[in-house]
Amino acid sequence: MTVQRAAGFRNGIDVRVRLRREGTRADVPVDGAWWPRSRDLAAELPELVAALAGLGVRVERFTYPSTVWQPVERRIAVAGRIVRTGAFTSMDPQLVSLTVEDDRRLDLLVVPPEADALTGVRALRLAGLKESSGTAQRVLATAGARPGPEVVPLRAG
Repeated sequence: MTVQRAAGFRNGIDVRVRLRREGTRADVPVDGAWWPRSRDLAAELPELVAALAGLGVRVERFTYPSTVWQPVERRIAVAGRIVRTGAFTSMDPQLVSLTVEDDRRLDLLVVPPEADALTGVRALRLAGLKESSGTAQRVLATAGARPGPEVVPLRAG
């Protein structure tokens, strides 16, 4: 069965996704980040695929960890074409994988939907840096870390 769903903006807000910039080292752990608004792939996946198409990335297959997402049909129609999906229990719960044209694989860090705005924006930015070498867990931890107050020593005199 194929599910057809409109893609695009939700409530006037663009899909929150960022890909790593050109010139990135080959040994980086993630290729970008995605900050969905929910764990409902039937709602989120068409918007992600449409947003990536706007960036010139054609998604053929989407795989996700079944432990943290609501299940979705095995084939979803987006913008007149079919994207195959697959759920796996062995996947890192903080990642999703995309197979794109030319059988390339992109791994996206998933910023938890419940993340606050500051954490979400920081994680998207950090995952998009070409020199970043942190794991998915490290990027999220760094993004969520609040800077402490600056301590300035007093001078006598």
